Amino acid sequence: MNVLRRPPGLSTFRFYSTQTTRPFVPPASLNHLDLQRQRQKPRPASPSFYTARPDFYDQLTSLESALRHAKTALTACHLLPLPQFARTALPPRVNAWVDKRELALKLRSNLTTTRYRRVVLVLNELETYRAIAEKAGIMELQEGIRGITELFERADAATMLARGKAKPVKFDEYGRSYTLGKRKTSSARVWIVPVQRPSADPSTSQSTPAATETDSALEAILNPHSPSKGDEHVSVAQILVNNTPLSTYFPIPADRTRVIHPLKLAGLLGAYNIFAIVRGGGTSGQSGAVAHGIAKGLAAHEPAIATILRKAKLLRRDPRMVERKKPGLAKARKRYAWVKR
Repeated sequence: MNVLRRPPGLSTFRFYSTQTTRPFVPPASLNHLDLQRQRQKPRPASPSFYTARPDFYDQLTSLESALRHAKTALTACHLLPLPQFARTALPPRVNAWVDKRELALKLRSNLTTTRYRRVVLVLNELETYRAIAEKAGIMELQEGIRGITELFERADAATMLARGKAKPVKFDEYGRSYTLGKRKTSSARVWIVPVQRPSADPSTSQSTPAATETDSALEAILNPHSPSKGDEHVSVAQILVNNTPLSTYFPIPADRTRVIHPLKLAGLLGAYNIFAIVRGGGTSGQSGAVAHGIAKGLAAHEPAIATILRKAKLLRRDPRMVERKKPGLAKARKRYAWVKR
């Protein structure tokens, strides 16, 4: 028998207490107390006080507010929404914003990649509005946006932006251009001089097809000592590499084709005299270096063909290099023959 079991009649019984939990205080004894002077919570200085990163969100709110004001001002001037053709006509946006670490120090808060990109997106949109205001001649709005974006630019922004730009090719007093081409471990200094065409009598000159002129120029470049056939015009243009004709210096046809490829692509065979000094590497690297220098010089002489050469990737230095030999291997990737015993 379980003696601790409560009888069934006592399970619904309730106990009531007549004693109060607090002692009774007469209201008359509270007259001398100032109930209005109670300690209150101070009001937060920022709406984002209760977030984990109030400094970050305050700065982001300020940037978004500036973005809204700029958008409202441009809309009032009937500059937004901007048509697609007008947006593409704007100059390309080139900025050098501070990196994530420096921005975190400015905002006094740890930044994740997502929060950093969020700030950069707002800054890029502000820069777009600044370009629109500059084109429209709204100087006050442009200066206001510029004052905001300057706070988030790198200290060496000018140096960083100029690092990727190619230096302009300079011409001397004789119209010669000097460029430097590189490939693997080879480097080539290339001088390009326009061909001085002899003045022909229009009454006696006959029209020559363009294909015949191109073939003649190509034959003259590859075989400078070959005799001319009849009265056919032979171009006086030539390519000298280390004071040696092209066909003599590069006996392999693939190397010669690589050198004259920029000229053929631009349709300028026979239009320029080319002199190159090459050092380092083998024939493949030297021919690539000469072709690189020729392409850069042709783009300087004929700016209209720069887009063609750029799309053909002739103005860009080929970054491929010989892979180093690995320890334990025969070459860079070749292994020794496996022997069982």
